[in-house]
Amino acid sequence: MSEDFDGSGGYEKTHVDENYVRVPVERLFSFVKSVLVRLGVPEGDASVVADNLVMADLRGVESHGVQRLKRYVDGILSGGVNVHPDIRKVREGPSYALVDGDEGLGQVVGRFSMELAIEKARKAGIGVVVARNSNHYGIAGYYALMAVEHGMIGISMTNSRPLVAPTGGVERFLGTNPIAVAAPTGGRPFLLDMATSVVPIGKLEVYRRKGQEIPLGWAMDKEGRQTTSVEAVFNGGALLPLGGFGELFGGHKGYGLSVMVDILSGLLGGGTWSRHVKNTSERHSEVDHFFMAVDVEAFVPLDDFRRRMDEMMAELKASKRHPDFERIWVHGEKGFLTMETRRRIGVPIYVGVLEELNGIGEEVGVGRLMELEG
Repeated sequence: MSEDFDGSGGYEKTHVDENYVRVPVERLFSFVKSVLVRLGVPEGDASVVADNLVMADLRGVESHGVQRLKRYVDGILSGGVNVHPDIRKVREGPSYALVDGDEGLGQVVGRFSMELAIEKARKAGIGVVVARNSNHYGIAGYYALMAVEHGMIGISMTNSRPLVAPTGGVERFLGTNPIAVAAPTGGRPFLLDMATSVVPIGKLEVYRRKGQEIPLGWAMDKEGRQTTSVEAVFNGGALLPLGGFGELFGGHKGYGLSVMVDILSGLLGGGTWSRHVKNTSERHSEVDHFFMAVDVEAFVPLDDFRRRMDEMMAELKASKRHPDFERIWVHGEKGFLTMETRRRIGVPIYVGVLEELNGIGEEVGVGRLMELEG
């Protein structure tokens, strides 16, 4: 697929090759929700998970979209995910809370926790919620954006199973441990949503499905040599921590940020750290999350903050540009433009993912998502 602007001004991968098929957004959402409901997930919870996965595909984050559905289905069928969790507050104060997710779906635990953080920020100016005993919670930006809807700054992060070697190491120790920060503006929000590794593991799963090699600099094999082989990474290799230009073995900055995520989302709530996190299909996977909501009005008038955010981003985009770049983007901008277009023309789903989804639909008895033409 090639990137382009479509006729309405939206940023989108408009030229979909024969290996992709476009699926209407509502059809995709309804299918994911129906699969989860059939597996015993309450309808409201199923809607939250479907919303999270479809949002990822709408924003162009294929690695965290509906291709992850099988992971959740396997987790439910194996008993690793509790479809009727007793999500509860373990302790709380005016501006903070510790939540136990009771091994529920991460998206359900995440939404509960961020709603609680927003509620506390509305009363105290800042709300911090740490959630332990959860599962994979999907795209981190989903929760940060929840705060923006209330005129707040949102922060979300989570630890995850070991996939990343620390700088100077060759062993999987850290998670990809994403961080998301969102802030309100006069238009589309600012949204930073990033893994602390060079790329998330889902990105390698996309390349694996397509039988493609990965770029050099993403990962190493089990001997510590940089590799372009996806299979070498999955067979004992490791992802590299996010680094700076020319850092051959990953950067100490991504390494440090990943440890920070473990401290805030795991250790702070009495949970664990990435090396001890397990797969979704296993009991007690020990995934932990951190959420923060900051009420802008507690500091400055919201309209003034939005205006100044707009000014700052306009100045960024108007700053002197390198001749090899057509424009300067701000974080989240491409995703929002892609989302606007895909809501209108449908979500591109890789044919291999479509076949897998069709198989899941048949297995649980909700039918196939879509047939391939021809």
